[in-house]
Amino acid sequence: MLQPKRTKFRKAHKGRIHGNATRGTTLTFGTIGLKAQAPGRVTARQIEACRRAITRHIKRSGRVWIRIFPDVPVTTKPTEVRMGKGKGSPEYWMCRVKPGRILFELGGVTPNIAEEALRRGAAKLPMQTRIVSRIGEGAN
Repeated sequence: MLQPKRTKFRKAHKGRIHGNATRGTTLTFGTIGLKAQAPGRVTARQIEACRRAITRHIKRSGRVWIRIFPDVPVTTKPTEVRMGKGKGSPEYWMCRVKPGRILFELGGVTPNIAEEALRRGAAKLPMQTRIVSRIGEGAN
């Protein structure tokens, strides 16, 4: 699973996801990709589940690029613990995603297979996405 090797601080504030993405909004590596339509938080487990679904469908032909990285630690307190006594310990890693951000890219596969693979991958994510392609940019 994806996580940073080291961070400046152990714990982070929750933060809010405002506005649209300014970077990472166009296809750079592949010919077809998955673009976020709504803001949200994607965990490292969800990224891995999405990656597995995509690679399984394309039968390991072609190439998959993951354009997001979970670099924000999420803390939780144990169950049935009273309020107070400080912040909980880091449990998992997540990525803040703004609308317009490219999440995954595919290359070296036929458009039909790539589209179905990305559709299966999108089912693993907690936000609305759409499939964008370099071929016929205005069509999608």
